[in-house]
Amino acid sequence: MTDILDELHWRGLIAESTDEQALRAELAAGPITYYCGFDPTAPSLHIGNLVQLLAMSRFQQAGNTPLALVGGATGLIGDPKMTGERTLNDRDTVAGWVERIRRQIEPLLDFEGTYAARMVNNLDWTAELSAIDFLRDVGKHFRVGRMIAKESVSARLNSEQGISFAEFSYQILQGMDFLELYRRYGCRMQTGGHDQWGNLTSGVDLVHRVERDSVHAVATPLITKADGTKFGKTEAGTVWLDPTMTSPYAFYQFWVNADDRDVVSYLKVFSFRDRDQIAELENEVAQRPAARAAQRALAEDVTAMVHGPTETAKAVAASRALFGMGALEELEADTLRAALDEAGAARLPVGDELPTYVELLSEAGVVDSRSAARRALTDGGAYINNRRLPAETAPDARPERDELLHGRWLVLRRGKRTVGGVELV
Repeated sequence: MTDILDELHWRGLIAESTDEQALRAELAAGPITYYCGFDPTAPSLHIGNLVQLLAMSRFQQAGNTPLALVGGATGLIGDPKMTGERTLNDRDTVAGWVERIRRQIEPLLDFEGTYAARMVNNLDWTAELSAIDFLRDVGKHFRVGRMIAKESVSARLNSEQGISFAEFSYQILQGMDFLELYRRYGCRMQTGGHDQWGNLTSGVDLVHRVERDSVHAVATPLITKADGTKFGKTEAGTVWLDPTMTSPYAFYQFWVNADDRDVVSYLKVFSFRDRDQIAELENEVAQRPAARAAQRALAEDVTAMVHGPTETAKAVAASRALFGMGALEELEADTLRAALDEAGAARLPVGDELPTYVELLSEAGVVDSRSAARRALTDGGAYINNRRLPAETAPDARPERDELLHGRWLVLRRGKRTVGGVELV
């Protein structure tokens, strides 16, 4: 494929590039090797990193060879943040995070075949490098004026905190990565987020200065949300790829809850559905928004890529069961726990008797007060474990102990959409 750039433009995945016409010519002439870097500044990647990983996968599917760099060296320093100096993590911690992130990347690229991906670590070429060699062989090619013009560096220089020499030098380390990969593997292109543009071009400039060759950089846009809130954040915090940090159910629900105004652009970026399939889902959004067909398709696609088909099936089953379209009793304990954590679950101590339905509805948060709980009972709009409570149910009535799911949970619902849970301990 030589139309990969047209495909990426259609998907809204190219914010900037160094010389697109020259890159098109190289792609047309034959396969190129390219790379993208991921720093282990946390124990997991997050969904913002998926933009880069899936862009890498698209280039690979178009017949090019990816290098996935996990920065065991750059992760010890960290890219300068606008808000202030990073806390440096110790070497053992960073090394552990490198391995965790490598395992997250591996399922998203193909490591076999003609265009097999390769995993690389920049600690391999920096660990034995002396400070003198670093300054003489690499640092001499960087101009301070250009380095301080970088937005995050400039902002920090003009702040009360300032910026350390360590973080200031980060862009030299990243530039050196491109030079080293050019020498070792013939790497011709680096991809990254638009907020990394200064770092991307530092590598391009370094290769040009040292090797007298023109290489390429392509930046993807930062993903935004129509409502103005930050993409990849929920009330619970960052949406991580690690299932112990964001459960597969919570991960699935993040995509299911995508705004109608965002979902089509998300399908272009985060799914491999073709233009006709996305156009059909876009029509669904316009004609039947309540069905949320596009959101469900997006959620299933992305969850399956990151967590696999088994966990995706569990998340789908839990999502359906929570709203009365499946059997709660069939959900595994961990899946039910994750679903109720996401929906909102209260923990209540229990003695000889279980709490009343009124108490449970109120504590689960599906009504605002106990008087509202009594009205929900009277109106026939209250459910426990998807069982509708008859309108004549007494306010002091209680569930039976054998109704507890896995011996400890109850799912409460008011109407079709308001769900909560209680864990009895």
